[in-house]
Amino acid sequence: MLWVESEKRFVTLRVSAKGMRVIDKKGIETVLSELRARGEKY
Repeated sequence: MLWVESEKRFVTLRVSAKGMRVIDKKGIETVLSELRARGEKY
């Protein structure tokens, strides 16, 4: 679970090692906004 300050809530994500590297590189806010834009549930 990750705390997302902009949403004021915890978010649970199932991610691979590659996914964790992407989150570290781009930041959780950017990754979540990209997921939202694609219409994926998280």
